[in-house]
Amino acid sequence: MKNVVVVGSQWGDEGKGKIVDWLSSEADVVVRFQGGHNAGHTLVIDKKVFKLRLLPSGIVRKGKISVLGNGVVIDPWALLSEIEEIKKQGVAVNPENFMISESSSLILPFHQEMDEIREDAAGKGKIGTTRRGIGPCYEDKVGRRSIRVMDLRSESNLDNRLENVLQHHNAIRKGLNKKIFEKNELKKKLLKIAPEILKFAQPVWLKLDQFNNDRKKILFEGAQGILLDVDHGTYPFVTSSNTVPAMAATGSGLGPDKINYVLGITKAYTTRVGSGPFPTELENDVGESLGRRGKEFGTVTARKRRCGWFDGVLVRQTIKISGINGIALTKLDVLDELDEIKMCVEYELNGKKINYLPAASEDQFKIKPIYKTFPGWKTKTEGIRNIKDLPENAKKYIHSLEDFIGAKISSISTSPEREDTILIEDPFNN
Repeated sequence: MKNVVVVGSQWGDEGKGKIVDWLSSEADVVVRFQGGHNAGHTLVIDKKVFKLRLLPSGIVRKGKISVLGNGVVIDPWALLSEIEEIKKQGVAVNPENFMISESSSLILPFHQEMDEIREDAAGKGKIGTTRRGIGPCYEDKVGRRSIRVMDLRSESNLDNRLENVLQHHNAIRKGLNKKIFEKNELKKKLLKIAPEILKFAQPVWLKLDQFNNDRKKILFEGAQGILLDVDHGTYPFVTSSNTVPAMAATGSGLGPDKINYVLGITKAYTTRVGSGPFPTELENDVGESLGRRGKEFGTVTARKRRCGWFDGVLVRQTIKISGINGIALTKLDVLDELDEIKMCVEYELNGKKINYLPAASEDQFKIKPIYKTFPGWKTKTEGIRNIKDLPENAKKYIHSLEDFIGAKISSISTSPEREDTILIEDPFNN
């Protein structure tokens, strides 16, 4: 029995939803451990499309337990809306198959407003936030003033906690010439939905310990990607949480010694949403082609994704940082029509060659990619389920990619459909 963490090895949007769904057929418990409702996962099951934002991917499967850990920030209204939405698609969501950590911080309306105010004021310095209040909520968590799920149990406690957090926010709002936020109306709204939220609240760390002792297979589902990690990503163009696999332990309460395998989801090319450095970005017909064939639009925001060649230097770096054991390579079929395919194998910065992404944002914008070129295969790979059936040039590209990044490719995805996956190594049973 192994517990598995699934993370994106690039800037997110690597196809984690499909892979997590594919793995969840073996898992008993699926856990989200960071992020908020800015991280969308699209699942395609029997031609039926499920678009998830906050709910773990395991929710669409019967007999699985889905969990939001303490590292997740929760917009309670967005969560309840998503639950109702997925119920209409025939998916059951109840306290038996879904739980949230009583320690999770809540995203409140003034968080979203602050997100918008800052982003609008940033001008050319925009981060590219999804404007959902996630960053400001994490700030309050670190500042020890956030409202947590458990605070909904007591009206007097909630009143005190709101007084504390609004003292901070209203001081900032006054300084920005914005209307102060009224406490009482928000308190009424929170108390109204409190029973619906609290029925899912649990001491998640204790439940996960019980599941582990019962030898249940636990799948930890990361959001975004390693390059958006607040410590290890392209700072400041990052998310507000740690997206590395180590966060699975911190953000759930299950000790790191209980995590046995880290699977890195890696797209066969590279995409990025929002602002920030992107060394291999293709602002040409090839980039447009990748975006069109890969349907590169955000699940949550519908924002168009920037597209570029596979950056081996970056993925090799995230593998080292994350302790990734195996790679699930996705969207190989998007490359089917290309005459040639390139992989970044080195950078040039100020006339010197380097083999890693420098930490300074100024340098990240200046680096130039150095490519290795591969012949395309010009043959359909969509739907292939056996590695022997792949075109020879596709195999050569895959083997070269594997050798360069220094991690074994454990599976290859050849379409959005769950079954269209080439399994080389099972993370749960290797």
